[in-house]
Amino acid sequence: MNASVAIGEASDLAEQTKEALRRLAKAVVVITARREGRSYAMAATAVNELSMAPPSMLVCVHRSASIHSPLAAGADFGINILHCDQESISRACSGATKGEARFAQGAWGAIHGTPILLDAQASIVCKNEARVSYGTHEVFLGPVTAVRLHGEVMPLVYLDGRYTRAM
Repeated sequence: MNASVAIGEASDLAEQTKEALRRLAKAVVVITARREGRSYAMAATAVNELSMAPPSMLVCVHRSASIHSPLAAGADFGINILHCDQESISRACSGATKGEARFAQGAWGAIHGTPILLDAQASIVCKNEARVSYGTHEVFLGPVTAVRLHGEVMPLVYLDGRYTRAM
């Protein structure tokens, strides 16, 4: 077994951490928000449940992302868990497409004014109640206000730098 340990240099630790995280399979989601008449969407894997009492979620957003500003201003957020056939939507929301053009693919609606992808496996809408800054990112936290389920459970997964599907 080939093992390496990063000790000392921060750049070595950063590279080792990136390599380690390539081994962590994560469901692909699209985070959405709406503020001042504009809709925002960003593909992500840095999303998690926070608590079930009360049901609440967190999303991690880089400060340079276009969705950061509306979230920092208090916009509620949606978490749309993508089906394995929705890779093109993830790619569009990963930077291939800009602004509201990201909503040209897929069937979109809204719950409590927050955009949701109607044919996502699940959409979770959260009230944006708190944020924590750390490094290059902010973590936005909030209680779940609505859930929409759709179709079969077949998530789009990101693993080792590429898209795949759960087995």
